[in-house]
Amino acid sequence: MYKFRAKSTAALSILSVLALLAFVAVEQSKIDVKKEWYNEKLEAAQLAQKAEQVLKNYRVENSIFIDVVNDPNQTALIGQEYTLVTTDRGDIDAKLSTTNPNFAAVVVQLLKDAGVEAGDNIAVALSGSFPGLNISVAAAIESLRLHPITITSVGASNFGANDPNFTWLDMETVLYNSGLIHHRSVAASVGGGHDIGRGLSPQGRNLIEEAIRRNGVTFINENHIENSIERRMEIYEKYSNNKPIKAFINVGGGIASLGNTINGRLIDPGLTLHLPMRNFPVHGVIIQMGKKGIPIIHMLNINRLLRDFNLPASPVPLPEPGEGGIFIHKQYNVTITAIATALLVLVILLIYFNEKRYNRLGASIVPAATPMTYESDTDDLL
Repeated sequence: MYKFRAKSTAALSILSVLALLAFVAVEQSKIDVKKEWYNEKLEAAQLAQKAEQVLKNYRVENSIFIDVVNDPNQTALIGQEYTLVTTDRGDIDAKLSTTNPNFAAVVVQLLKDAGVEAGDNIAVALSGSFPGLNISVAAAIESLRLHPITITSVGASNFGANDPNFTWLDMETVLYNSGLIHHRSVAASVGGGHDIGRGLSPQGRNLIEEAIRRNGVTFINENHIENSIERRMEIYEKYSNNKPIKAFINVGGGIASLGNTINGRLIDPGLTLHLPMRNFPVHGVIIQMGKKGIPIIHMLNINRLLRDFNLPASPVPLPEPGEGGIFIHKQYNVTITAIATALLVLVILLIYFNEKRYNRLGASIVPAATPMTYESDTDDLL
């Protein structure tokens, strides 16, 4: 047994091999565990996928051209770079990333983290810039059985819903008529500069106004941005039916929602339960909701949201509903981990007690010291 002393090569080798085997066993024993609200998330993602397919079928049936280079998944949700209703610059990769139906699961997670329950009022501000994300928001609302009060800024940035004949309001109407969603916008503005389309041509503004009329929603058309913000707050209050608004969702960079483009960067993407005190240039709807203590879900910085929720950027092909870390996380198998740990501890204890026994026995058999004798110097003379 002495060859298995604590510092012996044999003991150290055995410990090393056992530790490696234990590590491999524990890592290989990881199991998939469904995250909270799994069923609601999956339902929302599946509904978002169906909604995207309905819109694609509608576009194909109406012989609308799909650019397979800019829209490699052929979702029909990626618009052109420039049209008469294009209000601002937009990132095509952000638009492609938000066509992932699993973004709906992210919205479910954020809403549940905000504390909403079935039947609650939520205020929603959409823009034409992110039709894929708008679909995810609508699907999450349906999944959680919420009551949304939605206002849309119709103008869209590059590659958004910037087809004058098929704006977000038109997409919303198709989905509503198909029975996939049961709520749609109650009001809409032109969007763009000052929320009245500053920067667009008169023809572009007229095209948006026509889209608002044909979809039968209230037209918000105020001369000043402050008045547009106030009008939106009045509409949210009116349609809340004297019940509290439990959350506010902002999608995109609608100026009336933000108040100022700077505010879009000052407010973190995702969920904000308590709006921090900052020097916001103009108190848009998102600021006013935050000041009322209403949880804010801000969806503008798409790259940050992708990182935070482990979603792929510009995926080709699109993931299936239920894929990704928003649904499932890996968890160690407790039984395997406990067994591996116990075996390692047992071997270490055996080596420890063997070392202790060796030291005790070694001390008992050491011979007594023999007195040293010296010969006389005279012996050398004999």
